Amino acid sequence: MTELTSEDTFRLNVLLANKPQAIRIDESRMVVWGLFAKGESKVPLNIEGRVEHYLRAVKELISGYILGSPGGYPIYLRRWTRMGQMRDESLEQLLMLGEPEAVVAAVCSPGLTDELARRAWWAMEDAENARRMLANPAIVGGKMGRILASYLLEFLPFETETEKMMESVRLVLQPGLIDEKDRLSLWRKSARKQAYLVGFLQALPDDLPQPLPARSDAESHAPSLRLLARAGNDCAAILLRVHSAAGQTFLNTLSSVLAKPPTQDVVQTTLDLARDYFAPLRPKGDPDLPMGDLLRDAQDYARGPHAPESVCACCEAAPSLSADVAAMRLLSGIGYGVLRPVLRDSTAIGSLMRRKLKPVTDPLLEQIRVLQGKGSL
Repeated sequence: MTELTSEDTFRLNVLLANKPQAIRIDESRMVVWGLFAKGESKVPLNIEGRVEHYLRAVKELISGYILGSPGGYPIYLRRWTRMGQMRDESLEQLLMLGEPEAVVAAVCSPGLTDELARRAWWAMEDAENARRMLANPAIVGGKMGRILASYLLEFLPFETETEKMMESVRLVLQPGLIDEKDRLSLWRKSARKQAYLVGFLQALPDDLPQPLPARSDAESHAPSLRLLARAGNDCAAILLRVHSAAGQTFLNTLSSVLAKPPTQDVVQTTLDLARDYFAPLRPKGDPDLPMGDLLRDAQDYARGPHAPESVCACCEAAPSLSADVAAMRLLSGIGYGVLRPVLRDSTAIGSLMRRKLKPVTDPLLEQIRVLQGKGSL
């Protein structure tokens, strides 16, 4: 068993006795750092023997002092990492163990406070931790919210996974985290990054930058649709939303993503957010149907003998909008069901993936054109 030098043992015990707010172990420089109310303190390690064994002994000393357990970060806590199952009173202790997994467990906890987020960020600056914390409303509304958003914004050009790009953009666009200048700058960059556009669609479906005009015939239908919407007609409410300037901007952005998606993650997320946008037309949720079935269902929904009363009322008030209703119904049902027949177990990305997806994306783009007043079913 590796033993620490007497000097390291003494200095680490002094560090711990002064009640640090968090501990970080810099393994590249072999330094233990402590965060205190008035600043930082460090203990350079005098390594004897194998480095990994010496570091394990350091962690055992810290764990024994903080938790009364000399085994380092306890195994049962490892199982809870990322699961949000830590007791709130344990979070301060986790940040004093010098273990990255313990920091992750803390930032995943719903009980994390703004102050503990500050300590956790000192202990482990990491884009994944920033995303985890910005998923917590308490952190978004605190002082750390803007700090974490600024970090993700600066790190975004170095992100390589589209899933993480989408999530970062969605999170930084939460109210109060970035200013209008940064928001517009990010929007301009989205012209070259479809994944960024998806983040905008998720975060700001009704408040996208640089809005387009409302649909040209929006006002001619608006009076009758508003009356129906006030009476609780969901179909009328969605038609008003889609025809508005915000709705047309949403559709135009959605079309831009579907026209040239880079990865399957982007496609799946885009289908999910489009389905959510039109969800009131399908209260039972994702039907998991292929495109052909969705097209037939959409026609029956708008024009069939069993059309819902709310739909019939809309089509009677504005007969020319039956094609719009069918298009919205189809978009309310898209999900993995439309991808399964064309992708199956394929791992294709880029142009090959887009060729495989044409039986899905072409009909979807046609439905979007209908809702933009540019085509008909």
